[in-house]
Formats: sequence, C-alpha cells, structure tokens
Amino acid sequence: MTFDYDLFVIGGGSGGVRAARVASATGAKVALAEEYRMGGTCVIRGCVPKKLMVFASGYSEMFDDARAYGWDVQDGPFDWPRFSTKLNSELDRLEGIYRKLLEGSNVEIVDARAKLKDPHTVTLSTGKEVTAKHILVATGGRPVIPDMPGAELGITSNEIFQLKEMPKSILIIGGGYIASEFAGILNGLGVQVTQFYRGAQILRGFDDEARGLVAEGMRAKGVDLHLGTNIVEMREATDDDLAGATQGVPMEGGRPVAMSGAGNGKGIWVKATNGTENVYDQVMFATGRSPNTEDMGLQAAGVEVGRRGEIVVDEFSQTAVPSIYAIGDVTNRVQLTPVAIREGMAFVETVFKGNPTPVDHELIPSAVFTQPELGTVGLTEEEAREIEPVEIYCTSFKPMNHAFAGRDDRVLMKLVVSVETRKVLGCHIVADHAGEMIQLAGIAVKMGATKEDFDRTVAVHPTMAEELVTMKEPMRTA
Repeated sequence: MTFDYDLFVIGGGSGGVRAARVASATGAKVALAEEYRMGGTCVIRGCVPKKLMVFASGYSEMFDDARAYGWDVQDGPFDWPRFSTKLNSELDRLEGIYRKLLEGSNVEIVDARAKLKDPHTVTLSTGKEVTAKHILVATGGRPVIPDMPGAELGITSNEIFQLKEMPKSILIIGGGYIASEFAGILNGLGVQVTQFYRGAQILRGFDDEARGLVAEGMRAKGVDLHLGTNIVEMREATDDDLAGATQGVPMEGGRPVAMSGAGNGKGIWVKATNGTENVYDQVMFATGRSPNTEDMGLQAAGVEVGRRGEIVVDEFSQTAVPSIYAIGDVTNRVQLTPVAIREGMAFVETVFKGNPTPVDHELIPSAVFTQPELGTVGLTEEEAREIEPVEIYCTSFKPMNHAFAGRDDRVLMKLVVSVETRKVLGCHIVADHAGEMIQLAGIAVKMGATKEDFDRTVAVHPTMAEELVTMKEPMRTA
C-alpha cells in the first residue's frame, strides 16, 4: 500500500517536533499537525513563560538584598503590561524558531486539528484526509477544572499568562508543583496569595523533609497556605460578601479595593471547608492535568485508552495498534518535557532506525520552581526505607548570601544512601538554584555513585553545594 507520508505526527509540542525532525533526517517523508501554536504546553503556556515569571518575581526580594549589600536602590511597582508584552514577544520568537526548525528539517507543517480515522488515516479539520505508514500522537495534556458550581469563574495555568492585569488577590486551589510554583510567583509579584490544599502537605510524592521546608519557606515569604482545606462553593461576589469577608480582599483606606476577577467587577466569593467565606480578585485551579485524548478518534482506530484518559503504550511507546505510537503527557507516564523529547527520539530509533529502544524512566532529575526551589533525583527517604535499610545524610543551614542580607531563608542538602551497597539512592536539595545543582548531582546518581564517591570529591568553597560532599556522619538510619 502506498501512503502519503511515512510518518504523520499529531501535536507540535517539544516531543512531537523532535520526533518529526529526527525521523525526517532518516529520509522519511514526515508531516506534523498542530491546531494551536507550535511549541506546545512547555513553550507557549508552561515551562518557558513560567520560568520567566519566576525570574521576574525574584526581583522583589533583591531590592532589600541590594540595600543590605550597600547598594542605594529604591523599590518600584511591578509593571505587568510591560512584562507581559515582552513575554508574548519572546513566545512568538520561540514559536518562530520551532517552525523554522521543522521547515529546515523538511517536515511539512499542517496548521489544523487532526484526528484518527483508522490505523493509517488522519482526518484534518480542513476536511482533508491523509494516510501514513506510522502515526505518532503527541497531543500533551491540559489543566483539569473541577466539576462544581461556579468553577467557570476560575482560571488555570493556561490563562494566567494572558491576564490583562495582575489580580490584587488570588486563591490558588491545589498543592502540586504548578499550584505551589504560581503561589510563589504571584506572591513575589505583589499579589496577595492564598493557597488551599486538601492534603496534609504540599508537593505529594516528593521527600517529606524537603517539601516541609518548601512549605515553611513559602509561608515565611507571605503565602497564606492552608492545608487540609478545600473549596466548597464559589460564585460572583456581592456587596454583602465584601462586607462579610474575613480575608482575601485587598483593603485601601479601610475600604475594599475594586476587584476585576468576576463579571460584576466585585471578585469571587469562596466558601472553604474550614468554614471561612472570603472574596478574591481571582481564583486559579491547579488540581491536576488530563491527557488530550477527547474527540481524537482513538477508540475507533482501535487504540486503548486508560481510565484517566491516557493512551496506553508499551515500553517502546507503541499502542495496541502496531502503526500508532504515542509519546509525552498524553501517555501519562512522566509528565516532563525532556522525557517527551527522549521518548520521541527513542521512537525514531525503534521505528526508523531499526534499533528497538525502550525509554528509560528511571532516576530522572527534576526541579520544582517554588520559592524556595526544590531539586530532586532518585528515591525519597520514605520510598527508600520501604525497600532496604538506608542512612540519611542531611544538613539544613542559612546560606552565606542570605545570612549577610539578614534573611532567614534556610536550605536543605540531603542524601539517601543504601547501607548495603553504599549507593546514593536519592538526592534532595531545597535552595536557590536547586534545579541547576540537581542536574549535575543527577549524573552522579544515575551513574550509581556511592557515598564514598561523594566523599572523595573535593568541595568547592564557599558554595552551598559543597555540603553534598562534606557530610561525613549520617543524621539517622531508617
């Protein structure tokens, strides 16, 4: 059978773009369809704009620090329209780069929504149908909005970048990395931030000691964090709501400041499980993400979809239909951009280079850009002690730069070590630039370095990271 393409990719995010380019380099005829903007969640409404907002929010503390270090500087208000304009220009530039990379790789770009018709046929929103020997689904995921009255008044991480103005107050619902990152970002930009999380501690799944210190640091910086708390009801606020609210309403001269969150301009009234009733300028839901698999024609084509809407694949990213593969967040394996890129490259190795390559999802370093920042790789203390006896090497201290500036911020350096093999099973860092540090520590952990390998490494002084190689005695065993 003759096909229009050797490979048709659905989704122009980082994973889909990389797979398309690398496959085309093998001589394959490749097309890629994207219904929105090239770059996907990471570039357009995720990692990149979020990190730029992290940078922007960090300057609020730098004014105080600069004065402590002898600089005569004055605080100034944050200009959201000015920042937002430049942010959107940067995203336009990056999308243009993605398009040029595809064009330079001889990948045909299709600006349309694509869905499956059968194992080898794709239907486009333009009405056209095309065939392909192989189809790769890389449609990513989207934020979930809870099913409750008034939920339509809230926003998600998708809309936060498109606000015309910064809210004066915001309630963030959720305790994962997205909720906690934006709590720090908006707090740093001068927004009055309240965060509700129904669990006992934020950042579930991360090391308990590390996430505890992150929560402490967030509160110390001004985030009003409520654990064991959820939202019961929300609606547009009334004058009576403003008069009776106990928090969340910015005040000026003893009177509520005009709101811009809800349609009536008075904000959003929220009732919480802790009994409080408050009004916020804006409410943001960060309660999870769902794979983009709806109305994709997956079941009709014979592709198995899991209970969370994810495409079910094997270790080679192949679905139950031999000609159809899937990578990235749509498979709900590890929701990280670099992982999607690795999966895309492994797919090309397997299908177009004849080198069956399973994706390695073990010991993936990751960073959470909370304030303070968290970097992690490997097992948490809680996970490790369920597997084997371990030693915990840990230190928490006030770093030199913060101590001199008079700040109380503390950092954490932690190693989880196997008693039997002496391998470092996990490394957890809470500190400024923890993401940069964990990238390098992740190499050592991935290579199977032992505690003695760390000990043999000479410290770089004076740095925070030197503590990783100077902790000689375990704090405890587990």
